[in-house]
Amino acid sequence: MQHFIKESRIASPPSTVFEFHESPGALERLIPPWEQVEVVEAPRSLRPGARAVLRTKLGPFRLDWIAEHTEYARDRLFVDRQVKGPFSFWRHRHCFEDDGEGRTILRDEVEYRLPFGALGELVAGRFIRSRIQRTFDYRHEVTRQACEPAASPKGVQL
Repeated sequence: MQHFIKESRIASPPSTVFEFHESPGALERLIPPWEQVEVVEAPRSLRPGARAVLRTKLGPFRLDWIAEHTEYARDRLFVDRQVKGPFSFWRHRHCFEDDGEGRTILRDEVEYRLPFGALGELVAGRFIRSRIQRTFDYRHEVTRQACEPAASPKGVQL
């Protein structure tokens, strides 16, 4: 099992950052433009049982990625897991913590397993880790720009 964590401080309270993630269109905004991902069905909420259906490309093939929300604590966290998709296993915890000064510590924790076990890790592990890092760097910058009062309005380039 592989683990990935991305943490950033956002100069807004957790309620604001959480509300951004719950807002209509947030999922589409958080997908980097270089990723060939289409939102087929956005979740109606972040509460347990809600699902998102994404369509992505894996080489020449199109692949549906279905994520289901499994945990929800308003202004604190939500968790989704892959039901169907490119990974053997994927669980993503979105955490929103108050830093004690009115800002949010935004933390994304991802546990994942590539298909084909050790062979999959050997062949694609480094590439996938790099792609996950770049994606979450982008997502955190989009969140910062959406939630911080003084954030730059220019486009995100990573």
